[in-house]
Amino acid sequence: DELQAGILRVKLRHLDAWNTRRMQLADLYRELLANTELILPGQPRNSTHVFHQFVIRHPRRDALRQYLKERGVHTLVHYPVPVHLQPAYENLGYSQGSFPNTELVSREVLSLPLYPELSEEDVHRVCGAILDFFSQ
Repeated sequence: DELQAGILRVKLRHLDAWNTRRMQLADLYRELLANTELILPGQPRNSTHVFHQFVIRHPRRDALRQYLKERGVHTLVHYPVPVHLQPAYENLGYSQGSFPNTELVSREVLSLPLYPELSEEDVHRVCGAILDFFSQ
């Protein structure tokens, strides 16, 4: 509607700055978590990634998520059920085991906080909690 269009028109002026900030924060996450057991999002050469989400992977995702929650770090699991196991796709005939890699990844992915207003101090705090988790 016109109201939302007006709001988005104003927000659009800030999009490049917000995307740049997301990229900076993602770089900081990757730097601080580089020597952990986590699988981190990559950055292909000759491309740009604005990191709408910063998704990590780990086999003990649920334990890590709970540990972070207890320390006040909000995380999300954006895609807990693979597409081929969604009710909307039942008619395709796929079942558990049809796509084992997809199913594995769906059990391991975890999105860390990432938004333009997030401070570098907050990223350090999140990463510190993750490092504490691995040092137990």
